[in-house]
Amino acid sequence: MDENPKAVLVRISGRVQGVSFRVWTRARAEEFGLTGWVRNEDDGSVRALIAGPDTAVSAMLREFWKGPPGASVVAVEAEAASLERTPLGFRISA
Repeated sequence: MDENPKAVLVRISGRVQGVSFRVWTRARAEEFGLTGWVRNEDDGSVRALIAGPDTAVSAMLREFWKGPPGASVVAVEAEAASLERTPLGFRISA
């Protein structure tokens, strides 16, 4: 990551479970060269940790508003996270 790296913890809410949001997130994150993870939350939201170059993280945050076909995103909340806890690659967590 040669451009100002950053990490963000994101909560996406709306109709985001049951529409392959996690699989879509991993595919988009890998296209942007991001690392991190994504998981479903008990409250029906999706939580993700994304890390990488600032421009790629910003692009992914915009993508979250679109989501996969069938999704209806009503909120994307992001907060700064530590780069130290970011895994290698991008994974779907249970």
